[in-house]
Amino acid sequence: MLTAAISTLSLYTIILLILIVVFALWRLWGVYQRNQAATLIDEKTFQAGMRKAQVIDVREKKDFDAGHILGARNIPYSTMRSFYQQIRKDLPVYLYDQGKEMSSRSAILLKKHGYKQIFILKTGYARWEGKTKKSAI
Repeated sequence: MLTAAISTLSLYTIILLILIVVFALWRLWGVYQRNQAATLIDEKTFQAGMRKAQVIDVREKKDFDAGHILGARNIPYSTMRSFYQQIRKDLPVYLYDQGKEMSSRSAILLKKHGYKQIFILKTGYARWEGKTKKSAI
């Protein structure tokens, strides 16, 4: 009886370890893909180059309306597959969201469609200290 309990506990431990390893590998793969598609830049670099780039906020419209970087346009990640053609390929693309998860996914999508100059705000909008704008609601 004790052997069966130990075996069951060992089996659960092995399954849990496998799940943790799979999750870690999946996250590392996402970071690798993001790093192949885009360059992470800090806020100072973002502000210095944003006048010569297309600044895209990939958050949902309600979040964009609540506050966004001055000069940014909103193409939510949820609609990126349908509207990425509105982004010019000949200009740098500066992406941001609250952190960098949706920006990373957007960058991977854009890279697959031939975009070359893709940059992601490292700290996201959550830590943005530059000029912002709130849409009138």
